[in-house]
Amino acid sequence: MAQVITSADQIDFTVDDRPSMPLPTEVLMVRPLHYSVDYVINPHMADQVGKVDKIEANNEWNLVRSLFDQIGMNINVIEDQEGLPDMVFCANQSLPYIDEDGNTHVFMSIMHADERKDEVPYIEQWYRQNGYKIHYLDEDKINDFEGCGDAIWHTGKRLLWGGYGYRSSLEAYETISDTFDVPILALELVDESFYHLDTCLCVLDEHTALIYPDAFTEEGLEMINKMFDKVIHASKYEAEKLFACNASCPDGRNVIIQQGCTDVNKNLRDHGFSVHEVSTYQFLKSGGSVFCMKMLLW
Repeated sequence: MAQVITSADQIDFTVDDRPSMPLPTEVLMVRPLHYSVDYVINPHMADQVGKVDKIEANNEWNLVRSLFDQIGMNINVIEDQEGLPDMVFCANQSLPYIDEDGNTHVFMSIMHADERKDEVPYIEQWYRQNGYKIHYLDEDKINDFEGCGDAIWHTGKRLLWGGYGYRSSLEAYETISDTFDVPILALELVDESFYHLDTCLCVLDEHTALIYPDAFTEEGLEMINKMFDKVIHASKYEAEKLFACNASCPDGRNVIIQQGCTDVNKNLRDHGFSVHEVSTYQFLKSGGSVFCMKMLLW
């Protein structure tokens, strides 16, 4: 039965009440050989058309890949496709899941922008080749849903956070909650610079999150504060210009994050996390950083 929660007073469980879910051990990445900024579909791209240094972008991508490898993740790589310059941001085209019997599932996305819709079949092909059960949303009823750009698993728990308002429809979460049999905490996004949930919320471990608070409604902040014991706030500069909240912490210990997030990184270290800084400046031009550049899998 679907359970989509939109306010703190609807939450009738704690994080500890939710069943455990294995941490991901795999990372999927898409090589950036055709990455560029060719159009504008978010505010970060507005002045960046034609300004990507492709050699530097490839170097940055390789360093992100190597950091995931160093912290013990198994890397899977898909080749990108000509004419799909944003395919490298492979957090967006799908939402994978592992059920209690160890079977792997995935919902395929309905991309918001026409420019990105053709990315989805290439990602779906990989899931088919690797034995995932494929699920689809009803495009006659649901306008858009951009995968793990907006749907973020609570670390180690069968609990999903879902952003909506810019790239994903609230209605999508009814189908996802019902199919995966998990509650979804739905957060409305209110600042177009933070158009995906992964730009303003980073779940670090079971009890800790990193957020940019002004991206949420008061109701959303109440939900976040109710479910996490520790909530680290990023400043507007580090969140908007350096995509601090687009970090990735796949194992609840190691955080891979854009370099220069001085205040956030100090807070992370103070809370016991290991911080691994990386340059993603070429990808910031398109409105993405570490979290956008990978998909965590089982």
